[in-house]
Amino acid sequence: MAIKLYGAPASNATLRAKACLAEKGIEYEFVHVDMSKQEHKSPEFLSRNPFGQVPAFEEGDLKLFESRAITQYLAHTYADKGSDLIIKDPKKMAILAVWIEVESQKFEPASSKLVWELVYKAMFGMTTDEAVVEGNEKKLEQVLDVYESRLSQSKYLGGESFTLADLHHLPNMKYLVGTKTKRLFDARPHVSAWAADILSRPAWVKATTA
Repeated sequence: MAIKLYGAPASNATLRAKACLAEKGIEYEFVHVDMSKQEHKSPEFLSRNPFGQVPAFEEGDLKLFESRAITQYLAHTYADKGSDLIIKDPKKMAILAVWIEVESQKFEPASSKLVWELVYKAMFGMTTDEAVVEGNEKKLEQVLDVYESRLSQSKYLGGESFTLADLHHLPNMKYLVGTKTKRLFDARPHVSAWAADILSRPAWVKATTA
């Protein structure tokens, strides 16, 4: 059954789902949702995501929203295709699950606020709030200090292979390394090497250019 992904090309959450599809080598139809025309608030789209946010996902009669739920579905359903983004061993998967949660609960809040202030506000001709930037850079530094320690022990956050725990970071990281916040990554050797590694993955390059 054909897969459809509804989203906006510049949307971080959309990019997260596209990255997973690219890692898995799965063919799909991308349906552009024009947010400037409020298409994400239309009754038709709200039937796919009642919160009026991108992305939305369809495969046959299955409808999903929330990018991390979409990537989890793809990683488990298509475990035999493309990159193995989960781990079959239950204990190792439990450790991986910890770092998946860390991304959503610790990295995402600070990094998404920084992306809004340093990237999206400029796109919309708005003024950056430097106090918000400073506060969230301090929060992000605390997270990256933990990452530096973790990555001194394993090549990737979830273990020795690239998994969803790493993939979920890619959209916000993509934007942040193009801003002054990049210095926070550069100041931590293991974090810097990890970031360079995952940002250069062919599937990610494909997801951001396709």
